[in-house]
Amino acid sequence: MELPLFPLNTVLCPGIALPLHVFEDRYRALVRHCLETTSPFGIVLIREGREVGPGATSLRGVGTIAEIRDAGRRDDGRFDLLVVGTRRFGIRRLVEAPRPYLVADVDILDETVGDAATAERLTGAATRRFVTYLELLQPRSGETSEEIDVRIEVETEDDDEEADGEPDEEEETAFDEASELPAESPGASSEGGEDATPAAARPRRRRVLIPDDPTVLSHLLAGILQIELPRRQALLELGTTEERLAAVLTLIDREIFLLRRRLRAFIPDARVVGPRRS
Repeated sequence: MELPLFPLNTVLCPGIALPLHVFEDRYRALVRHCLETTSPFGIVLIREGREVGPGATSLRGVGTIAEIRDAGRRDDGRFDLLVVGTRRFGIRRLVEAPRPYLVADVDILDETVGDAATAERLTGAATRRFVTYLELLQPRSGETSEEIDVRIEVETEDDDEEADGEPDEEEETAFDEASELPAESPGASSEGGEDATPAAARPRRRRVLIPDDPTVLSHLLAGILQIELPRRQALLELGTTEERLAAVLTLIDREIFLLRRRLRAFIPDARVVGPRRS
């Protein structure tokens, strides 16, 4: 199939939402085409060079199809988009097209689990370690940290407890959407210490449920972990869910090791040190 390409200095993983500000004329044309035809485009990592110009044609061979979830057009013709990664594709070849943007002949890549039993075991281990990773990302007393803006498209639910006061069964595999809703209602309390705000008027906590599907989880974690672009691209390119989960688990353990010691991996800036030479 033919797919318009949007080369970027980022890696989009399936299930991850990405805001885009589109100002370049060629990509405005791409967005107009996709909106008019209700069709997706492909996001692919630039191997080297810039997002536009000759360097932009040096692309990685595997990318992710992006579907437009929301689009706003400014008075000067620029677009503000929210796109979501859906399926992976492999570039067969760039095609000649009477359009200002790149178009490629691509193959949709199948999602192969590998050994199902191993994938299930890795899913459980990765989920538990990911919860630890999220906890360690929280700043300690006296620390400041940059806000991590990662958007995902997965199931959410209201954080209601059962009538008997017991938490929901999926409590252990959920984390708060703290940026969207407060953990506690700021309303006044009664003398007894309970919230006096009527239940219907209280803001509800919502939780993003960590999916238990091994393939969905593998892509979600690959997109959320704060890792270098080459590592994220390598995860995207892996052939099976089993391989990706094993690699993700190794990376989570590395990040936990660094976070517990309040260390960060050194990531050289290619714009400063230049391309690596063999």
